[in-house]
Amino acid sequence: MDETVLLGHGSGGSMMQRIIDRVFLEAYGSDELRQGNDAADLPGTAPGERISFSTDSFVVSPRFFPGGDIGHLAVCGTVNDVATAGAIPRYLSCAFILEEGFPMEDLKRICQSMARTAAEAGVRIVTGDTKVVNRGHGDGIYINTSGIGVIPAGRRLGGQYCRPGDRIIVSGTIGDHGITIMSCREQLSFSANLKSDAAPLNHMIESVLQAAPDTRCFRDPTRGGLASTLNELASQSGCDMQVRQADVPVAEEVMGACELLGYDVFQVANEGKMVCVVPADQADAALDAMRSSRYGAAAAVIGEVLEAPHSRVPRVELRTSFGSSRILDMLVGEQLPRIC
Repeated sequence: MDETVLLGHGSGGSMMQRIIDRVFLEAYGSDELRQGNDAADLPGTAPGERISFSTDSFVVSPRFFPGGDIGHLAVCGTVNDVATAGAIPRYLSCAFILEEGFPMEDLKRICQSMARTAAEAGVRIVTGDTKVVNRGHGDGIYINTSGIGVIPAGRRLGGQYCRPGDRIIVSGTIGDHGITIMSCREQLSFSANLKSDAAPLNHMIESVLQAAPDTRCFRDPTRGGLASTLNELASQSGCDMQVRQADVPVAEEVMGACELLGYDVFQVANEGKMVCVVPADQADAALDAMRSSRYGAAAAVIGEVLEAPHSRVPRVELRTSFGSSRILDMLVGEQLPRIC
């Protein structure tokens, strides 16, 4: 175990998993927390009622970027995490940590963005908190949002439910958000078309669940990208995951930037995409439902779940465009600047 906290411990990769396992779970790991999903699935107060609960903090720099801002990101991120449990998101909390000297006009702009995004998602911001730290002891603004949603009776979603033969779907092009943030922060000019994919996906998720009611799970491939998400699902389910590179949608400008800078696009962050695992006989219905949403127009079936041999740990295999295969590893350290 590392002696001090490093940037890589917040990357969404194996370093982050290590600090979760050896510090957080060891200290207070509940059964719900150990499930390892994006949101906790909790019992409600009425018979048969269940609640989805999640929290997230946002420290992205720059705070305004093509396709969104830190406030838009904060609402989208928590709404999407709550919705991955199959819940209807209802309420958000919002806590601000502000640095002395932060422009009030920027704060108003961020709050207005949050209000618009919450309205689109159909959620209400109902409570919050504000703290101000001394000048030079923050980075302008940090935001924490927590969300609560109601899970309809009979729905049980989670990575542990993936089964051999299931299909893996992604709701659109990968890597857009991470490359956009990196290009803005480092003042690189790859393409005028680069913009964040941050979006509230709860309505799209609900459409998929109506069309494919036996959906196994949804997962938000944020930090650590698609590679880390699939490795998490493999670990939870005890199954292998196989992905076909030719079927994974990637924008031309994003792939070009990754090739130029030496990044693995499968490890680049997303903030408006969803990974979905469904039974094979419901894959077409789920795909059509995704494509009916403006946030899922480029959705694609990218692979399938396989049985893992008992002699080794489950893994993710990428079938390359050249016909070969390689192991698709989880991100280890910090590949990109802060992206959420």
